[in-house]
Amino acid sequence: MALAVRDRERGESALERVRAVAPRTPSSVTLLDLADLASVRALAAREREYALPLGLLVCNAGVYAGSRQRTVDGHELMVGTNHLGHFALTGLLAPRLAAAPSARVVVVSSLAAATAGTPGLGEQEDAPFRGWRAYAGSKLANLLFAAELARRAPALRGDVTVAAAHPGWARTRLLTRRGPGLGSLVTAPAAATLLVQGPDAGAAPVLRAATAPDVRPGDYYGPGGPGQLRGAAVRVELPPLARDEALAAALWHRSEQETGVDYRGRGTSPVGPAALGAEPTTSS
Repeated sequence: MALAVRDRERGESALERVRAVAPRTPSSVTLLDLADLASVRALAAREREYALPLGLLVCNAGVYAGSRQRTVDGHELMVGTNHLGHFALTGLLAPRLAAAPSARVVVVSSLAAATAGTPGLGEQEDAPFRGWRAYAGSKLANLLFAAELARRAPALRGDVTVAAAHPGWARTRLLTRRGPGLGSLVTAPAAATLLVQGPDAGAAPVLRAATAPDVRPGDYYGPGGPGQLRGAAVRVELPPLARDEALAAALWHRSEQETGVDYRGRGTSPVGPAALGAEPTTSS
């Protein structure tokens, strides 16, 4: 097992916690910055050197920014990190996934995806920036990517199952660092009791998507309680926009352009970027 992290010290700390409960699990920490496509390519190159099958890939990274920021490659930070970085990494590791006897890819999204109007690519520089809207768009992009990858997976010439998951409303750094309003809410006693669940419970849908034997291609998992805020991990419905196949194919096509990672057109034929409401651009 490899933990891909931006901060080696925090990664080593997480690895020690893994070893505390599973001491015989082979584990390592490797550096990866999904906001830098050169870092993504470097990790993929290192992983390919091992020439071993890859049985499970969990696309779990997520960042939130309250102001407009850019990745190294010039993309808006949240869609660049939360979606494009994962898109590139998965594509570059696809041969290793296809080589596994039964591989699985899990893409981690958010309840915020249901509030998004677009998947976040093709933003207008002069448009007002709203952090939550951009974050929601990146999480919708996660679901569209997972759905399209599930449709294309049979053409990878391997047994690859693709699923998605969201943690509900979990008490994590992503929420508590968003500012005094939401940060105070998720740490308030009433919210802690009625709305918000801990990080362990929030991880349960991801673990089910990654390990349960009954997972089907394109499944989406989240908490089963009211509003999917908390509760036991169950299969849940995708938001309506995440079920739009034309939008998913358009996002796929645009993501190939923006990352330079070509999945070779396997599976669903991509359509142009018009469905995203923007003209294509190129990134170096």
